[in-house]
Amino acid sequence: MIRVLIADDEALMRAGIRLILENAEDIDVVAEAGDGREAAAACRTQDIDVALLDIQMPNADGIAAAEEIARLSPHTRVVMLTAFGEEASVTRALRAGAGGFLLKDTGPAELIRAVQLAAKGEPVLAPRITRRMMERHVRSGRETEAALRKTEELTPTERDVLRLLGTGLSNAEIADQLYLSAGTVKAHISRILTRTGCANRVQAAVLAHDAGLLEGR
Repeated sequence: MIRVLIADDEALMRAGIRLILENAEDIDVVAEAGDGREAAAACRTQDIDVALLDIQMPNADGIAAAEEIARLSPHTRVVMLTAFGEEASVTRALRAGAGGFLLKDTGPAELIRAVQLAAKGEPVLAPRITRRMMERHVRSGRETEAALRKTEELTPTERDVLRLLGTGLSNAEIADQLYLSAGTVKAHISRILTRTGCANRVQAAVLAHDAGLLEGR
């Protein structure tokens, strides 16, 4: 069973998420928290596999809670819950140790799947937010030449993986597109991050866009 913590200062939101997740046979909601301090304390005292944290919470927001959880409970996978348009907060959350982010209007099936992926250690990125972040980055000035230099040492398969990652696909979806195993895709992404110097999938997605890998697909 995947043991989940739900942290949100709105009780109604917590109840809705719990109702959705409890429909999954392999997910058990074992804790709830109304603020960041409670969330970090729950992960410190309980065995939590996945923590769903709202970014905006009192008494230490979701980002501060993510930092504390990463320090005290490194096995817990953190997924941030965000409203559309909070890209700056998302970037801070990823730097704080979050393994991904979801929009608060994510559908039930997508939410369940995201928790399952996070429990396996796969980053979870909402495609709409990923695209919005890339668009903002591009509007600030595309650095195509620098991006091309970073990607020139990638193998053809790694470039294909990076291109699909740039569209916001999960590891499993990339695997289906390229007829690879999910484990192979994960290994490719790890090498891509190392070779390009990207800290996370969002940076890699921006790099794919800057290098022109998504053009003409």
